[in-house]
Amino acid sequence: MRIALIAFCFGVWLLQQQAALPSARWLGVLPLLSAALLLPHFSHGLFKTARRLGIALLCAALGFAWAAWRADLRLADRLPDPWQGVDLAVMGVVSELPQTNARGERFVLDIEQVITPNAPSLKRIQLTRYWPRKGDRIPAVRAGERWQFTVRLKRPYGTHNPHGFDLEAWMLERNIAASGYVRDTPQPQRIDERAATPGAWVAATRAAIRERIIFTLGDAPYAGVIAALVIGDQRSIPHDQWRSFTRTGVNHLLSISGLHVTMIAALAGWMAAFGWRRWPRAAERLPARQAGLLAAVLAACAYAVLAGFQVPAQRTLFMLVVLALAFWGRREPRPFSALIWALFAVLLIDPWAVLSAGFWLSFGAMAAILWVTFGRVALPDKLRGWVTVQAAVTLALAPALLLLFQQVSIVSPLANAVAIPLVSWLVTPLALLGVVVPSLWHAAAWLMEWLGQGLAWAGTLPWAVAARPAPDGWTTLLAVAGTVWLLLPRGFPLRVLGGLLWLPLVFPQQAHVAPNSFQADMIDVGQGAAILIRTANHALLYDTGPAFADSDSGERIIVPYLRASGVGELSGVMVSHDDNDHSGGLQSVLRDIPTGWLLHGMPAASPLLTAAPKPRHCYRGQQWQWDGIRFEILNPPAKAYTESRRRDNDFSCVLKVSAGKQSLLITGDAERRGELELMESGADLSATVLVAGHHGSRTSSLAEFVEQVRPDRVVFNVGYRNRFNHPHPQVVARYREANARVLRSDTSGLIQLMFDETRVTASEYHPSHRRYWQYSAP
Repeated sequence: MRIALIAFCFGVWLLQQQAALPSARWLGVLPLLSAALLLPHFSHGLFKTARRLGIALLCAALGFAWAAWRADLRLADRLPDPWQGVDLAVMGVVSELPQTNARGERFVLDIEQVITPNAPSLKRIQLTRYWPRKGDRIPAVRAGERWQFTVRLKRPYGTHNPHGFDLEAWMLERNIAASGYVRDTPQPQRIDERAATPGAWVAATRAAIRERIIFTLGDAPYAGVIAALVIGDQRSIPHDQWRSFTRTGVNHLLSISGLHVTMIAALAGWMAAFGWRRWPRAAERLPARQAGLLAAVLAACAYAVLAGFQVPAQRTLFMLVVLALAFWGRREPRPFSALIWALFAVLLIDPWAVLSAGFWLSFGAMAAILWVTFGRVALPDKLRGWVTVQAAVTLALAPALLLLFQQVSIVSPLANAVAIPLVSWLVTPLALLGVVVPSLWHAAAWLMEWLGQGLAWAGTLPWAVAARPAPDGWTTLLAVAGTVWLLLPRGFPLRVLGGLLWLPLVFPQQAHVAPNSFQADMIDVGQGAAILIRTANHALLYDTGPAFADSDSGERIIVPYLRASGVGELSGVMVSHDDNDHSGGLQSVLRDIPTGWLLHGMPAASPLLTAAPKPRHCYRGQQWQWDGIRFEILNPPAKAYTESRRRDNDFSCVLKVSAGKQSLLITGDAERRGELELMESGADLSATVLVAGHHGSRTSSLAEFVEQVRPDRVVFNVGYRNRFNHPHPQVVARYREANARVLRSDTSGLIQLMFDETRVTASEYHPSHRRYWQYSAP
């Protein structure tokens, strides 16, 4: 049975790797595979193996078909193309906790009615509501309320980079059909303060608890952590705190983990059984042991729902249900079977769970714990057993962490040695009891503050985190196999040889750029720019993408891409000018990646330069060579920094990179004035590839400038359906008339260009790595 369940789960995973949903005709394979069930039960090993293999293939096909059917239903609910950017009047219930920042609030709306005639039927959308620039602040929405809005929507669409966050998959899993913003007119209307639906009641209850926590704790620094432990609201944790938890490897404790659910279930079960034994009449009808099991499952279910029903909570809940059924029927519990049944149940309910990091880390950690604890003949003492479990979890999750995040915490075992007992047995119980006695939240927050200070210190240690390039799938599987081998019981021969399977992970092979060649990666940061230029021994980052309300593209996109690509340090960084979409991620890049120097076109007093290494203005005439590659700054002129009326865009650092006769020209946001200065400077502007100025705005790409550059390819760094409508159709037509091949980051994702002395080759990430849920922008 366990093989059949694992095969079903494999089929679900396999579907999520497809570029397109399969045709319904392939379902004809299922009756053929079903013939395996008709095979007689031969005792001969060959026939027995054939029957098991046939059943496993059938279950895998069923999992594949189940996931395909669910995906087809969910994709059918997405916003149709013609309705993108069109005003729609909708009425619905705020179903999740709204997130508020300085610019506005973001929330999920479960739509009950689409009021606009002939509009498509939508079930769930994500909305942003911006605060008005002038006047009084409008009433904020609250979870569980029913509202009527006029909204403008677009289909889910994110950035596309190797090992990057997949926004479309995240929204698909949460059944969000579109995202957009609330229109100011007509004015939004609150219909009901509390909608009469179960989902609204749960959302309102969670919101009420969060408000009580914030009201009770005020500006206590770890109030957000208490809210995360009680109701699973991880977004309440400040960014700096979450960063220190991640670097020390204790972030799993600061959410609703399986350990917390198990603790609540055990406490509820013990209390119920204790009281039941003292109620003879009830004990005659139902044994106290079974009453305790029932109470444990109900408590775990209630806590998991209150906490948002996240994957770790689901896994623990389903495992508890399986184990409770075994105890109820007086059968010997089998923890591995319970884990597999929980895996099956999670993917049956949510086939897209395999796309989340939490799924792999949660089930991987539990499997490692079971592997080193159950079925062993000699049981170690408590201290040694606890150390063994910590080592096993750390070792088992390291390959997955390197694959998913390209880093693993070295201080994690020591940090968890302190954090696990403190958070699980003191902070979390106090936080939960605070729902009844709010004053206990102060004690929980005080303990968390004490722990947080230590974790913050540990997270700043230079050796706290080990970063490696992202391994491929086979390297990861080899390391996992090596871990299983290393963690075999004592006395198993040659256990140490399992470490050999770790060698490809520890010493990865990296693709190197040859001398006299360079590689330019146009990282997809949406509406903004970030270009990584690599030679044989150096790396330069040109621009750092935009900053967002709660983070920036440096931390979210650029740093993960650099780590995944094996770029552990930057020889230099260039920030073309002082616009958010070019400089917003600078501080995160400088904080996380060792950098040699900074060239920029920003004001000397810019706060972004506070921690910058060797900051200098860029100006015409600067040049250097790396590994046979020539770098030249063509603009602005040095006198530009004394001109008070010069526009920010015309301070853009214009960079030309040349390998023999092949070259790349990057003009930043240089507009008409900047391009005229370039043409008047007498510099050689011809280039094989041009990164279009100002994202293809009408204020750039003059016809005379295009004629002088004569690019074979032109790249537009633009965001999908950006509010500036970049690139302008006239500009695109101008380049096409010049016989330049047009590349756009909103359709191509990451664009990789390889230059040598004779030619340029280009590759586009999104078209070659597309998954069925990802929209192909026209």
